[in-house]
Amino acid sequence: MECELVPSVCSYCGTGCGVLFEVIDKELAGTLPMKTHPVNEGKLCIKGWNLHEHINSPLRLKQPLVRSFGRFLKTGWDEAIAIAARRFREIIDQYGPESVGVLVSAKITNEENYLAMKLARAVLGTNSVDHCARL
Repeated sequence: MECELVPSVCSYCGTGCGVLFEVIDKELAGTLPMKTHPVNEGKLCIKGWNLHEHINSPLRLKQPLVRSFGRFLKTGWDEAIAIAARRFREIIDQYGPESVGVLVSAKITNEENYLAMKLARAVLGTNSVDHCARL
């Protein structure tokens, strides 16, 4: 049995707690707090302790889905991005840029949230940006 601890950062919120993933025989088995990390100093919230569970979930999406005739079909990233871009363009052309908005997540870093805000304002032309923590 091969066991290793892989350092990482918790993805449940933007705090950036340090975690150690327990990997046994190349399978993610558990999550531990990183005692030397300056953010969490060896502590984790309940979500952080269970971080590995959503990674191993059989319900986790692993590729894009596109709705076609009321059903979700698996597709590639290039096609999914092209469809999303086309639909954004159609909606903005018909109803204006304030007809779209961007909802960002606590599960990504502050830097990624900032980039999403820049996408919304500079590319889509909307100031309608919100964060899921307000919901």
